[in-house]
Amino acid sequence: MFLKQLFIVFLSSNLIACAGSAEPSREGHSDPVTARPDCISTRTIRDYRVLDDANLVVTAHAGRKYHIWLSRRAVGLRASWKIGFRSTNGRVCGGFDDIIVDDGFGPERIRMAGIRELTPEEYDNLLVRFGKREPATEPAPAIDSVDSAEVEELD
Repeated sequence: MFLKQLFIVFLSSNLIACAGSAEPSREGHSDPVTARPDCISTRTIRDYRVLDDANLVVTAHAGRKYHIWLSRRAVGLRASWKIGFRSTNGRVCGGFDDIIVDDGFGPERIRMAGIRELTPEEYDNLLVRFGKREPATEPAPAIDSVDSAEVEELD
């Protein structure tokens, strides 16, 4: 009886673990089929900005910005003091390479689902979408003053 319960617990644990990590995060990026895949040379990466637990923007040489979305959420990404990129050839590409997040409890490797270079407008829109910047509001049009007609009272 005990072995049966142990087997059920083990099987349930594996199913839960697989269910939590199999779905890629698709929040905040364009359709990966229509977006052209980009790669980044690891030597040119200068800075990064975390958008949420599964999305970040990396700044490379010449101020080029790249949106990276991960295959699953990285719990320690927002609190991490450092991240790293694991690549076999010196270039990180979505779907093939990993990001290493070290939040103080040990490094965690997470597959990058995709990378896409951003235009300045796309970067601003991404920051607005993730709540990192307020949307640009245009000033309200000036109200033209209209001379009013005088009202004559009738007796």
